[in-house]
Amino acid sequence: MSRRLVCWRHGQTVWNAESRFQGQTDIPLNETGLAQAERAARLLAALRPAAIISSDLMRAADTAAALAAVTGLPVKTDKRLRERSGGSWEGCTAEEIKRRWPAEDAAWEPPEGELVPAVAERVAEGLQSAIDTAGPDDLVVVVSHGAAIRLGMAKLLGLPEEHWPLLGPLNNCSWSVLSEGRRGWRLLEHNAGTLPEPVLSDDR
Repeated sequence: MSRRLVCWRHGQTVWNAESRFQGQTDIPLNETGLAQAERAARLLAALRPAAIISSDLMRAADTAAALAAVTGLPVKTDKRLRERSGGSWEGCTAEEIKRRWPAEDAAWEPPEGELVPAVAERVAEGLQSAIDTAGPDDLVVVVSHGAAIRLGMAKLLGLPEEHWPLLGPLNNCSWSVLSEGRRGWRLLEHNAGTLPEPVLSDDR
């Protein structure tokens, strides 16, 4: 056994369903998202997590609360686990972004938004901090956001930046599992628990 990290994306929101870029706008879960969180929490509780760490944004914190209700564990929050800031794109639909900012859309770089390397560095620090609190065989659940999780995991795994897109986006309330080996972190599962539905995400 070794330390393991479960990176769990929050449940669905109205803005997910409307294909709006959420970024760091504080949007709550919708009814579907709450049901997704409760279902996933029952599955993740079987892994016997030792700790739950969450982004402080409402959609992540409420997802984490579903697991806390099943396990009895407290939820600690960490702002480093927030989603990528979307700048001018926050609240805009994918079609609006494509029409108003075609060049930025092609590069997936929102005006006044957070740069990809900065997000990866910030979230990887949060993930490392979460696992640093764990015992040698503990499993820690981190609740965060689609782009934040993908970029933070890529950085933690030591992937070169040009290979970060190889990790696909996570569906709402799906998760990935990392294990600490003798030569660093390994990806054991990715987008686990997903349903056969399109991914609704700020990520690309």
